Amino acid sequence: MGTSVQVTPLCGVYNENPLSYLVSIDGFNLLIDCGWNDHFDPSLLQPLSRVASTIDAVLLSHPDTLHLGALPYAIKQLGLSAPVYSTEPVYRLGLLTMYDQFLSRKQVSEFDLFTLDDIDSAFQSVTRLTYSQNHHLSGKGEGIVIAPHVAGHLLGGTIWKITKDGEDVIYAVDFNHRKERHLNGTVLGSFVRPAVLITDAYNALNNQPYRRQKDKEFGDILKKTLRAGGNVLLPVDTAGRILELILMLESYWADENLNYPIYFLTYVSSSTIDYVKSFLEWMSDSIAKSFEQTRENIFLLKNITLLVNKADLDNAPDGPKVVLASMASLEAGFSHDIFVEWGNDVKNLVLFTEKGQEPKG
Repeated sequence: MGTSVQVTPLCGVYNENPLSYLVSIDGFNLLIDCGWNDHFDPSLLQPLSRVASTIDAVLLSHPDTLHLGALPYAIKQLGLSAPVYSTEPVYRLGLLTMYDQFLSRKQVSEFDLFTLDDIDSAFQSVTRLTYSQNHHLSGKGEGIVIAPHVAGHLLGGTIWKITKDGEDVIYAVDFNHRKERHLNGTVLGSFVRPAVLITDAYNALNNQPYRRQKDKEFGDILKKTLRAGGNVLLPVDTAGRILELILMLESYWADENLNYPIYFLTYVSSSTIDYVKSFLEWMSDSIAKSFEQTRENIFLLKNITLLVNKADLDNAPDGPKVVLASMASLEAGFSHDIFVEWGNDVKNLVLFTEKGQEPKG
């Protein structure tokens, strides 16, 4: 008798909502991703609430809110109590992302969906795996093997390969074929004829320009604004695509010999970069090779100053500056506050670095 696989999308299908899938393999229920977004609207989680107590294991693919933002709430409020699996960077950077979300909310409203303690207890149950490590489930999951593989989109980001009786289920969302500054491209092409492939077509209709061209156009816009006396606000995520953006700005500032200050402002910016410095083995081959040769860590930032509170930004010297601030959606956080302050001056520029989370209203 063959293996039975049932796939039930709980969220994130037909639109750009956060991701959450129920995959049942011979009655063993895997929740793959447990996403929310910057609005933290509990009604989005209704499909998850109906099945949370039946989940046997949780697999997390990326360290951002759209892939794991609902984990603390689901464990505290929805009866989710299964073991959780991720890579080390998804665990560490996901934890910091949730801290940043909570602290950003707490500043502006009576946020009571989860607490810092809830975040800690949710992430306590995470088992960390390395890329290509085959982990054999036991008990009810006997015979199922899970393994994370390189997705190429965010640091530690994962394509999950789930195998039973020689049949593969591949979960591959938000992957990137291109090698980037800090990440290798995805290994998706190495999987041969899986029984089930769960994927997305997020950028299928987007013609991606060459990185060098795109980066130069991006840098030139910033330079033009700064030279005209304006400030630049880049609303960013806490610990996801921001890492590639940081390296791009470091490179552009060095190439163009610019000395305008750049600030990276989140509640956890220092911790984020500290952890990222220790994750070189999860990054691109070229970064690992460069570190072996020079012993210089690419995330020892030369042009970017890390800030964890807005008072430090307010006390920074006057003059044009670039600020990378969370949240990417402007829904809350430092980016929201700075946008309100800077929005009336036509010299200033707000450049969105993320898509998929438009502000409400």
